[in-house]
Amino acid sequence: MIFRTLATAVLAATAWAPTDAAERAVPSPNVVFVFADQWRADAVGYAADPNVKTPNLDRMADEAMTFTHAVSGCPVCSPYRGTLLTGQRPLTHGVFVNDVQLPDKAVTIAEVLAGCGYRTAYIGKWHLDGHGRSSYIPPLRRQGFEYFRVLECTHNYNRSAYYEGGDSTKKWWQGYDASAQTDDAVSYIQRQSRETAPFLLMLSWGPPHNPYETAPEPYRAMYRPEEIKLRPNVPAAEADLARRELAGYYAHCSVLDACLARIRQALCDGAIERDTIFVFTSDHGDMLHSHGEIRKQKPWDESIRVPLLIRYPRLLGESGRRLDVPINSEDLMPTLLGLAGVAIPASVEGQDFSGYLRGGQAPSDGAALLTCPWPFGEWQRLRGGREYRGIRTRRYTYARTLAGPWLLFDNQADPYQLDNLIDKPQHAQLQSQLESVLQRKLQEAGDQFLRGEAYIEKWAYQVDASGTVPYAP
Repeated sequence: MIFRTLATAVLAATAWAPTDAAERAVPSPNVVFVFADQWRADAVGYAADPNVKTPNLDRMADEAMTFTHAVSGCPVCSPYRGTLLTGQRPLTHGVFVNDVQLPDKAVTIAEVLAGCGYRTAYIGKWHLDGHGRSSYIPPLRRQGFEYFRVLECTHNYNRSAYYEGGDSTKKWWQGYDASAQTDDAVSYIQRQSRETAPFLLMLSWGPPHNPYETAPEPYRAMYRPEEIKLRPNVPAAEADLARRELAGYYAHCSVLDACLARIRQALCDGAIERDTIFVFTSDHGDMLHSHGEIRKQKPWDESIRVPLLIRYPRLLGESGRRLDVPINSEDLMPTLLGLAGVAIPASVEGQDFSGYLRGGQAPSDGAALLTCPWPFGEWQRLRGGREYRGIRTRRYTYARTLAGPWLLFDNQADPYQLDNLIDKPQHAQLQSQLESVLQRKLQEAGDQFLRGEAYIEKWAYQVDASGTVPYAP
């Protein structure tokens, strides 16, 4: 690994500066960022899910910084991905719906790190190009990633295509795609561990996103629907379907848990684990019939909360900690740059939590902003979808629609969000306080909370009757 002085860059990115000479010259850390699609925060063993088997994630949680209140602020695929790469909110970078292109002018984490001598790689699901889900993505639209084995989007996990390099010939992952993509990521890590330049690797898995029944058979055999214990907020009428879907969902999770162990082993084998920022998270959650709802976009915890584990032994130590401050999607890019000692671009809107991870004060006010600018697809208006804005704090969830206050939950007293406190006289003061926080957050974000059509018109998106941007398969 190459060495460089961190003091100037870190001072530009954070309030912390090392004082010991040995600390001022440390390896530029690698960044391995692994994320799944639609993996909700409670579906891990370390969060006390009574069903799922995730021994490797559970072990990592014992040794990592684990954010127990990580939030996907706009909980749907493409908006999260645009925010992850840019550190900007969806109404800034413009990707607030699926199947549109992240603008080329966006400054991405790959471009920033490449400018600091990093090699950059992305493997798996992209969903930021907007030119068809099976179309080739040319180098000019890869947002700074050099090594690129990607398909825009597919959920056929056992017949999954990809493109690589400058070759527009479609190729195919062998078998279950997340396993094959992990093979490729392991090979990339092995090669880079023999090089001197640090690297950024993003590995984007499609599962456990539905279809739920397509994990490899040995993992499906681990879960019997009749043995699945449901969350109390799943209506009785949907219980049988929920158990069948959860059995398949958990099977996907267990495959990915095994894949994660292989990534970590590759870092150990290459003797670079100590000098690597290793992250596991998800783009958003999955309702899976809680509150009678499916999929994402909604403001309930099953949709907005995601697992988030960050491990960087050299700087953060070997012992894990549970951190309950809310952290939002736009905070990931600046936090990674802060940990790497790289200056954060002025275009970034998120907050740098790297000082907090080292034991300092959290940079936020303890509230993560929730945004749904335009309901579409499974959350279209004909199915009850609506624009909303909200906040998630350590304890409370509060959301309003254009018609007025909508949801208020005390998640400490009511962890399954069964008792909506909106407009109950005994909670009027609390509701007023949370409304004030929300309005301040909206003002800080420059979000006027307009009707969704205003944003569709601003960005000149064409949508169909369901509110979805049509896409080529």
